[in-house]
Amino acid sequence: MGAGRPARLTVGVVSAGRVGSVVGAAWAAAGHHVTATSGVSRASVKRAAALLPGVPLLPPDEVVAGSALALLAVPDDVLPGLVRGLAAAGCFRPGQIVVHTSGAHGVAVLAPATEQGVLPLALHPVMTFTGRVEDVARLAGCSVGVTAAAGDEAAWSVGEALVVEMGAEPVRIADDVRPLYHAALAHGANHLVTLVRDCIDTLERAGISPADRLVAPLLSAALDNALRHGDRALTGPVARGDAETVRMHLRELGDVDPDLAQTYRVLAGRTARRALAAGLLPEHAAKDVLGALDEPPTTPSTGDTTGETS
Repeated sequence: MGAGRPARLTVGVVSAGRVGSVVGAAWAAAGHHVTATSGVSRASVKRAAALLPGVPLLPPDEVVAGSALALLAVPDDVLPGLVRGLAAAGCFRPGQIVVHTSGAHGVAVLAPATEQGVLPLALHPVMTFTGRVEDVARLAGCSVGVTAAAGDEAAWSVGEALVVEMGAEPVRIADDVRPLYHAALAHGANHLVTLVRDCIDTLERAGISPADRLVAPLLSAALDNALRHGDRALTGPVARGDAETVRMHLRELGDVDPDLAQTYRVLAGRTARRALAAGLLPEHAAKDVLGALDEPPTTPSTGDTTGETS
């Protein structure tokens, strides 16, 4: 593979999950030849037919052994054992490119393959996938975390070229910071979904419908403002120092869902401290808000328990 456009490669995809099928399809669109994929579930077989039409489904060892570029797109916890098993079976060969898509791992997890002469790469698309055809186009708008062996500039260049061929933007991630990098992304993306769903569920519980349409403009603007303006985008009672409103929120949420109230308590505390550090919240107001958040939860009223009526 040269410094410019990568050579055309035979690609094996393990497996035809949401990420592997999409990345494989993107490389096929760039002119590479996907020769085989693996998948046993009904969803994987259907996904392979849609995104990798005509590509045979084979066992993982055959997929890897028959490819110049082996893509290992499996869950984080599955990857180490898969690599060890493929290495023990002699599926890797010198000069082969082996790529995994795990965000939590760098290239160290590919050590058993590296010992057999492969070029190891970690390419993690910073995107959520549905495994549908439209995901291929969405790759054009995302970044991909690229990790190669330290000091191996040629390997870094190969990884970056493969990302460019997906239509995405490569971002270099050092091997030793991959776990922290992945934790940050998971905290932002996964917990954002939980936060949004908690908001919608609570509104629906209050009888407000359609809750999703109600909050969509608000949440979209909040995300856009956070990305554009950082902590300056903070608004609401915590950022204003409205301690009594915070107490009211905790009472209301505690009555319907104590666990949600505790989540609010933790996030509001972080919000107050960020607002204070950014100079948005005066120290005395921050003290009032944090004091309200530190107060013990109130016990929901259960009404009269004497059995008497008036």
